Amino acid sequence: MQDRFSFELKAKDGAARLGVIHTPRGDIRTPAFMPVGTAATVKAMMPDSVAATGADILLGNTYHLMLRPGAERIDRLGGLHKFMNWQKPILTDSGGFQVMSLAGLRKLTEEGVKFSSHVDGSKHMLSPERSMEIQKLLGSDIVMCFDECPALPATEEEVAKSVRLSMRWAQRSRDAFGDRPGHALFGIMQGGVTRDLREESAKALTGIGFDGYAVGGLAVGEGQEAMFGVLDYAPGFLPEDKPRYLMGVGKPDDIVGAVERGIDMMDCVLPSRSGRTGQAWTRRGQVNIKNARHQDDPRPLDEDCSCPACRNYSRAYLHHVLRSQEIIASMLLTWHNLHYYQELMSGLREAIGAGRLSAFVAAFHAKRAEGDIEPL
Repeated sequence: MQDRFSFELKAKDGAARLGVIHTPRGDIRTPAFMPVGTAATVKAMMPDSVAATGADILLGNTYHLMLRPGAERIDRLGGLHKFMNWQKPILTDSGGFQVMSLAGLRKLTEEGVKFSSHVDGSKHMLSPERSMEIQKLLGSDIVMCFDECPALPATEEEVAKSVRLSMRWAQRSRDAFGDRPGHALFGIMQGGVTRDLREESAKALTGIGFDGYAVGGLAVGEGQEAMFGVLDYAPGFLPEDKPRYLMGVGKPDDIVGAVERGIDMMDCVLPSRSGRTGQAWTRRGQVNIKNARHQDDPRPLDEDCSCPACRNYSRAYLHHVLRSQEIIASMLLTWHNLHYYQELMSGLREAIGAGRLSAFVAAFHAKRAEGDIEPL
């Protein structure tokens, strides 16, 4: 551990990068997947269980935490780490994406966004300065600058206008964040699927200077092909010696493709949300444990997995508790999904370090092409 934030690039295999983010609360091995703890909890999981899957860092959500229980309350109670009993690093998003998703409940100006809470209708104002204040009150290790994420599809003119507003907000976020040793501020590149706008955004951000850089405005409905098209060039616009974070991604094949293109960090609600709805992610792809084909199957969900769900329970049991709406179903399936995601990241890191990423990716796709095992 050390008392400042830094990024160490250890190896490359093509565009893919192996590294470590050093923070006062511990190291983050990259490429890294961050489980999402929206409201100060990863749903259906205890913090120790999340750590046991191999997660080095969690994501919290500024928008949801500012509404309840409130950033000032969390600060009075000792900060987010103490509040949720997670002592490893925490990244908080700025709240911008959630606010922009409120449609008729918000009003956008140069100053920021006025909006009505989806919880109780109360009125709020979120600006770059207020977002930085909230994230400081939460005690976030990695803070995201406040930006606008326009909904796609949008015209190039609309995206350009949004990019330039976000870059002005990025400067205000940087100014409001100040000098906080041990804490990091990440800028967010925008620009939709337009190369010139992505490059313009990256130049503005690097001119301001951040501790890390996110590729925002993807995984918002544009499709994997378009997302990968942007990732073929966008990470190259960002500094080599800073971590690169792709926000809101995603499915396992999205993650593998993003890592191949030079992304270091990702987050997504998918593994935990899928776990609560009976969807399991395995080496052979997605499994719907609700399906009747599993009701008499004594085998584990994934025979090559060492998580508690696979080690101690059968597909038949998981099918039963899910259909019976027992809470343990969400717990076991979420644990499995998060374990699988962290195992995938570990495999990617090992492959990059050994210079055999291409072989790892080929084996990953070949296994998924086999499909789920047939019932006995």
